[in-house]
Amino acid sequence: MVEGSETPATVLWFTGLSGAGKSTIASAVVRELADRGIRTEFLDGDAVRMLSPTGFTRADRDVHVTRVGYLASRLEYHGVTVVCALISPYAQARMEVRNLCRRFVEIYVSTPLAECERRDVKGLYARARRGEILHFTGVDDPYEPPQHPDLAIDTTNTSVEETVQKVVTLWKTVAMRP
Repeated sequence: MVEGSETPATVLWFTGLSGAGKSTIASAVVRELADRGIRTEFLDGDAVRMLSPTGFTRADRDVHVTRVGYLASRLEYHGVTVVCALISPYAQARMEVRNLCRRFVEIYVSTPLAECERRDVKGLYARARRGEILHFTGVDDPYEPPQHPDLAIDTTNTSVEETVQKVVTLWKTVAMRP
């Protein structure tokens, strides 16, 4: 069993549209891993952005994703499993982060745009559609879905508990690789 402090550190990278369920799932995965005795850190894109603000142009987003990826890779190097939840809309930036990490798992929360908009408790999609927010992913800025994610999950009809079990099962598989 892959449990406790002897487990190799891994970076679990959740990507998807705003409202897809990335942070909700990631938080539940962090709790599950912590309950198993795994040294874990959660890096949420919005929270990290507050520490080092950037804009929302493509270049700004790439800088943000790379910063979070670098931080995740350093924590991983020091034996911490890192759970990251970022929209991270561009494939090239995600590939750069993958290359920084030793054990990188890309989890695509593939919830459709219509469902993400329906869930939008902050009203961000509506504001973006009115032109009040520019460079909003899925509205006037593209999202490049992963072509070969390690796991793809549409949260429309999948519970958080089911999703967490899929992620933990995948994590165990990756953690056991030499």
